[in-house]
Amino acid sequence: MRCPIETCEGELLLNPARSASLGDHIRDCQVCGEFAAAQRSVDQALELWEAPPVSDDFDRRLYRRIEREVRWWEFLVRPFGLAFAARMLPVAAAAGLLLAAGLWIERPGALPAPPPRTASAEVEALPPEQAEHALQDMEMMQEFSRLVRVDPADRL
Repeated sequence: MRCPIETCEGELLLNPARSASLGDHIRDCQVCGEFAAAQRSVDQALELWEAPPVSDDFDRRLYRRIEREVRWWEFLVRPFGLAFAARMLPVAAAAGLLLAAGLWIERPGALPAPPPRTASAEVEALPPEQAEHALQDMEMMQEFSRLVRVDPADRL
């Protein structure tokens, strides 16, 4: 008999018709023998265990707890109670002051005046790839402008 644990056929262990061959297999197979011994030790420990007695007011406390309705938002807010707020208030105030100081220091000033327009155009050397991309972008914008403009003759 092949080991049911190694072949992932654990349901064979629960088949009562195969109990005789299973007993032989457990004696012969080390893995199954160790598994059966572990199960026996768990069963013995559970037999020796005694549950502690239930207190007299257990039912009353249980029903009171069930009746107490806890809203979902109360459940989420509970960890952030008064003690949390008292500890985090100085941290929040410091963060607010740092943010205000950063915005005050780095606030954008007035825009610089645009350079004066000159009649001559400046020629600038561009890498070939950048010039090609610029031309493609210009063609795309011209095509877009052509599609967006409506001729007066097309309106009729």
